[in-house]
Amino acid sequence: MSEVRAETGLSAATLRFWEEQFEQLSPRKDGHGNRYYTKEDVALIKRIKFIRDELKITRIEAIRTELQSDAKHSDSRQRATEILLKLRQQLVDLRTSI
Repeated sequence: MSEVRAETGLSAATLRFWEEQFEQLSPRKDGHGNRYYTKEDVALIKRIKFIRDELKITRIEAIRTELQSDAKHSDSRQRATEILLKLRQQLVDLRTSI
């Protein structure tokens, strides 16, 4: 937790509170209660912090809604990227067959 606190500037209390409020944030804990955050956890923490501090969205429910919106847009971008990659490959295949 200390590394994440140093990287994000957030307090331990804030991190623990966010774990309770955002089900996606669930660091692994050892038998002593030490938390181990994944890269995805840290990225989520930074995204929540950005929403709170930069977008000035402070209500937990509103932050949850913003995160869901991000996920939907991310899925759409992922699908669009996959389609574009397939089209690119088809164009390469066409070019080499001519």
